[in-house]
Amino acid sequence: MENEQRNDPEYHAARKRVEARMGFYVHLAVYVVVNAILVTINLVKSDSPADWWFYWPLLGWGIGIAFHAFKVFGNRGGDSLKERWVERETEKEMHRRQGT
Repeated sequence: MENEQRNDPEYHAARKRVEARMGFYVHLAVYVVVNAILVTINLVKSDSPADWWFYWPLLGWGIGIAFHAFKVFGNRGGDSLKERWVERETEKEMHRRQGT
């Protein structure tokens, strides 16, 4: 049964989705830990709010996290936008080549 699963396209698709979610959670954990350290360093070392810089990496990386989250969780209806586009264009190309 295990060999059958490894050859099953549905198994590979499910595994790919699980690995994508795991990758996002690792990314999120690193983001939280690193930015907590940066905030702590900045607040301890700065004399006034005018010296604060921690929000720049927090914001920039946060935008990256948001895009990553959308890529992993944003399209619950099925395949990614890219995969749907490639599939649609492939079908068009096949019809064109067949003359239909």
